Amino acid sequence: MKQRLDRETMAMRVAREFQDGDVVNLGIGIPTLASNFIPEGRQVIFHTENGALGFGPIAPEGEEDIDLINAGGQFITRLPGMCFFHHADSFAMIRGGHIDITVLGGLQVSEKGDLANWMSPERRVGNIGGAMDLAVGSKRVIVAMGHTTRDGQPKIVRECDYPLTAKECVDLIVTDVAVIEVTPHGLVLREVAPGWSAEEVQALTEPQLLVAEDLKEIEL
Repeated sequence: MKQRLDRETMAMRVAREFQDGDVVNLGIGIPTLASNFIPEGRQVIFHTENGALGFGPIAPEGEEDIDLINAGGQFITRLPGMCFFHHADSFAMIRGGHIDITVLGGLQVSEKGDLANWMSPERRVGNIGGAMDLAVGSKRVIVAMGHTTRDGQPKIVRECDYPLTAKECVDLIVTDVAVIEVTPHGLVLREVAPGWSAEEVQALTEPQLLVAEDLKEIEL
């Protein structure tokens, strides 16, 4: 069986998308790990829906502060200049278009960039949280997720059949086997995991992929 990228490696690849000075919101799961992989010398300003801006990586075990958590309930670290504010102000930042990048997990992404990530019909459970606001209010949306479900079904589909979070909002998909850009012309396969071919990625993807002329292995 082909080896896939682990969660930390996926988060490391996501972090390469952050530019100096970006204001970034990280969703629950793989996205939150990206705060641990900011390139040296690059300042990224992390935002969380529950009212904090400018915090650092996830707190190491034994150094947690019960008053410092992100929207996913994970303990975060304090950085100089970090600030706190009301929950409503945090959402005003999102709805006002002040978030440069949001990284979200996904259950399904369609070929047009529709996102479904808040409700799993099979489990009959869901949690909207800030996902809908972030999906439509952020300047750029990156989805980090496994390429397939646990039973091997594609998560990148022609049309989502899970309840939608937002339509045509996703710009980039980072999975455990590929990096795919959502464009007006279709899904462009930009990078593949080491040892993977475009054909092998396509076999796990429902929509037809457009293979970039400069297709390369994922670089970290």
